[in-house]
Parts: sequence; C-alpha cells; structure tokens
Amino acid sequence: MPSQESPEAAVEALVERGYDACEIDFERGFWMDYPWAERLGELAREHDIALSVHAPLFGFMGHVEASGRKFASAVGALDRSAGIAAASGAAPVVFHPGFLLERTREAALDAVVEQLAGLRERLEGKGRAVPFGVEVMGRVRDLGSLDDVIEITRRTSWVRPVLDFAHLHATSDGAYVESDPFAAALEAADAVLEPDAPFHIHFSDIAFANRNETKHLPYGEGTLRAEPLGEALRAFERPATVISESPDERSSEAIRAALSSADATASASSSRPRSRRNSTSSRR
Repeated sequence: MPSQESPEAAVEALVERGYDACEIDFERGFWMDYPWAERLGELAREHDIALSVHAPLFGFMGHVEASGRKFASAVGALDRSAGIAAASGAAPVVFHPGFLLERTREAALDAVVEQLAGLRERLEGKGRAVPFGVEVMGRVRDLGSLDDVIEITRRTSWVRPVLDFAHLHATSDGAYVESDPFAAALEAADAVLEPDAPFHIHFSDIAFANRNETKHLPYGEGTLRAEPLGEALRAFERPATVISESPDERSSEAIRAALSSADATASASSSRPRSRRNSTSSRR
C-alpha cells in the first residue's frame, strides 16, 4: 500500500502511478482498522482497483499440534486478515503453507488441510469466509513447492494457488527464462482454480543460492524477466492479477510495462476479444 496516511491518499497514489491492483501488506503486522478497510474498498471499487491481502508471516497453518500460543496466534492472524478482506472486498487472503518440521511431506500437508478446515468453520461463523490463497515458497527442501500448493488447493474448495515466480525461479536454480516453465506452472494452477477466479501472481527479480531464495532484487539485476510470463499468459483466457514484490518503484513500473506490452501484442494478434487483465501493483 503506497500510503498508510488514509484510504484516500492510498488510492490517489495508486491511480496517479497507474496501478489497478494492490495487495494490502500485513506481513509484519496489522496497521489498518475495519473502518479504514471499508473506505479503502469503496474507493478501490470506484477506480476499478483489485485488492488482495497478505496475512502476517506467522499466520500459517500446518502446526505440529493444533493448540498452544503459536497456533492460536496464527489462527487469530488469519481470522483478522479475513475480516479486513471482507470489509474491503479484497481477495484472496494470501498466506504461507508452513513448514515440514521434521515430518513427511504427506503428514505436513495433511496438517495444513485439516487446520484449514477448522479455520474455515470459524470464518463462516463470523461472515468472513473469503477466498484464501496459498503461496509457492522459495526454499527447495521445505513445504510450499508448486506441487504442495496445488495439492492443498485440490483438497480444499476455497483456497487458491498463488504463483510466486521469484520463488519458482529460485527453487528451480534459475530455470524460468523462457515461456515454457511459466506456462506449465500456470497450467497446473488453471486446472484447480474455479472458473471465475483470476490467476494470483507474485513477481520480482530474485537472488538465490543452492536453490533457495536470498532476497528480492531490483528488476534487471537478476535473471528473472516478465516478458516470458506475459507470453505464457497469452495461452489462457483466465484473467491475471500480478503483484510486484520488487524493492523499488522503478522495478514495479518496468514489470508492469513488460506485461502491458505482452498483453497489447496478444490483443493485436488475436481476431477475437480477450478478457485477460494483467493488473500489476507494488506491494510495500
């Protein structure tokens, strides 16, 4: 969110910079109350800005025991994130899938799915049953691979895959340089998404070592580029919202320009209308 001063200032900044999507950033904690969220949602709808929410980093499911202070804090964080999303009309609520914690991958996935079911019941009772999105993670030996995310999504009816291509680039040792791997990841997500849901994508340049992410980079300093993503998206009628996680404004602008160029090329080469919307915003 480009401003925490007021909803008006935030939306004004987004409009001035030409963005039509923004992810509300709660990774490090909550800074927005419900009236703020409601007003933000009103203004975002007026300007056709797609909102989503990123839950606090400690708000993950798949704890070894579904009890104790850490589990209660995680549930509380996801509950409040869903409340903000419901108030503002944002979707999805992005969260991380947790950790293996010396378990088999199957046992960890079972725990995530089981705890998500309990969370969903709680949210339904509060009128906060908004869509959630589970993010592909950037460490090769931990929970959160593309396959893990697709499996969690497949076993739930309200959780969507969030494709973080910086993380995918890192864990593949830099394989995302042509359109084919982008297309394969999109195809996997497309197969489990409900028909009217957009792709939800995180993107930035990335530094990595030993197939693990180390840090987000200004666009152009690493080897990940947006043009192959734009090319891959041409094969899908599904809309796409792309959230830039770049560390600077110039990078977000460059990513948006690359995707817009690809979208324009696709529209020019197609004889029928396209419904895809590539919405890009900087998240801070």
